[in-house]
Amino acid sequence: MRYDLLLQSMVPGTPFDSDRVEALLEARGAKALPSGGRTWLLAHGSVELHPLREGGQWVATEVRVPLADRTELIREVVSKGAELAREAEVRFFDPQLGRELKVHDEGAVADQYERTARYAGEMLGLASAMPISTTESEGFQPTTKFLLGAIGLFTLLYLLVNWINSQLGG
Repeated sequence: MRYDLLLQSMVPGTPFDSDRVEALLEARGAKALPSGGRTWLLAHGSVELHPLREGGQWVATEVRVPLADRTELIREVVSKGAELAREAEVRFFDPQLGRELKVHDEGAVADQYERTARYAGEMLGLASAMPISTTESEGFQPTTKFLLGAIGLFTLLYLLVNWINSQLGG
């Protein structure tokens, strides 16, 4: 699982200047991957960059940020990505938030990133994502409480019916 961001043309549907973006990424140390795309090593980790094609046309560059239990990498990606987008005259877009990103948006993106990582950790069981919180109160899950309550209720009703039968019959 990962958190994806996009470098795309300023106006959707207009040509994307992939050569300019690629040159700026190369100048920032992004290295080509054998499988295609690039890897960009930052101070807090690395991200993968891959062309996004529609109908054979390169329409954007995906910035793939791996999910983790810390937000330093995503904050750095937002800062560096917004800077690169400004220099390349493209927009840096977050599909999860549905908006263009600027340097000051790192907090909002980090919050959404944490929600995504927590979901991946809890619902999909990804150990590399946000770990499941251990600060919650110990005890039974709601489903277990319901089942135990139902068993207790039926046991009580059974004993009550047996007691009434013994009083009437005996």
